[in-house]
Amino acid sequence: MAEFLLPKLGADMSRGRLVEWVKKPGERIARGEVIAVIETDKANVEVEAFESGTLEKVLVEPGDEWLPVGTPLAVIGAAGAEAPAPSAGEKPARKPEAAVPAAAKPAPEAPRVPAVPPPKPKPPSKAPPPHAPAVPAPRAAEGTRLPASPVARRRAAELGVDLATLRGTGPDGRIVLADVESVAGAAVAKRPAGRPAPAAPLTAAEKAQEKRARMREAIAAAMARSKREIPHYYLGTTIDLTRAMAWLASYNAERPVTERMLYGVLLLKAVAAALREYPELNGFWTEGRAQLADSVHLGVAISLRGGGLVAPALHDADKLALPELMRRLQDLVTRARASSLRSSEMTDATVTVTSLGERGVEAVYGVIYPPQLALVGFGKVVTRPWVADGEVAPREVVTATLSADHRASDGHRGALFLDAVDRLLQEPEKL
Repeated sequence: MAEFLLPKLGADMSRGRLVEWVKKPGERIARGEVIAVIETDKANVEVEAFESGTLEKVLVEPGDEWLPVGTPLAVIGAAGAEAPAPSAGEKPARKPEAAVPAAAKPAPEAPRVPAVPPPKPKPPSKAPPPHAPAVPAPRAAEGTRLPASPVARRRAAELGVDLATLRGTGPDGRIVLADVESVAGAAVAKRPAGRPAPAAPLTAAEKAQEKRARMREAIAAAMARSKREIPHYYLGTTIDLTRAMAWLASYNAERPVTERMLYGVLLLKAVAAALREYPELNGFWTEGRAQLADSVHLGVAISLRGGGLVAPALHDADKLALPELMRRLQDLVTRARASSLRSSEMTDATVTVTSLGERGVEAVYGVIYPPQLALVGFGKVVTRPWVADGEVAPREVVTATLSADHRASDGHRGALFLDAVDRLLQEPEKL
């Protein structure tokens, strides 16, 4: 028997919201099957089971409550075990804020300070709700502005909640809407007579604004961590794509529109193949050392329609033929923009590839997504004068860049990697 915990779906995730249970208590679960849908600050993610078994008990019901990573969501019995029948008096699963009994798992408390005992012992107080601070949060120095999202500030003003009394659960302690809403009930109960009721619920536009703010906060937290912890080095080179683009045009001319490929697929396959030659760029920095990955799972940076981006994994990109890689890429982009990604796609990427060519940018020097070891960038394909076979001629070229972790590799190996990408693109028919 094991607890199914709210997983960490990326370095920039600290909390999530349960949207839906795909499986019901008593149902069998196979490893890799989708068991629930979790909303993160970036997207809705279909979370897969990490082991086979039976969903014995749901601890949290879908709701609006944001829960910290690691919160128990359900109990999964061992494979082959029968799910226990609910007892006659068993209550249904509680809402998120009461998923774990307070007496069994109290909210974190500040370190105890020895004090003179009171004259008469007082009965033990109840543990505070999961998102209410156990002790008043330290007030910001006078004249400083507490970090809080705009929507959280507005809601706090409506409810009469002092932001200085809250502990933010957003990145770097930023106060977000969920933090204010978690004490809404207490704020309403304490509102003086005659005080106006809170304003109407947030509009769709305000909710979208809050979601965009949460995404930006999550991305900023991950990138700040990356620049703070990872000693980056940067390399760039210009690659002649004339032959690759000509081959692609000939390939597409013989196929219907639905089976044609984008030139970006050639770039992805070349990166994946080059990583087999230089594996020190493919993996993670964990526990103080580089852990190289056995497979090449390319994290593809995808811009979202509402703003922000995600970088889900294209699994085993080095082993896929170009047409299959194109189909997988199309499917990944479609599902990313429909908030229908799987948890393995959000956590398995071993390196990230980003391209801003469609936005007119000729070069991009990216920030590594921790704990990965490298990020590869491509700009737009442009026509430039080029010396080929002793003659100057117009050629189609692209700028490729590498941002890599100096703890795991050095500029010499990084340069050889970019040279391998160039070499592979000169023979597109072999990719």
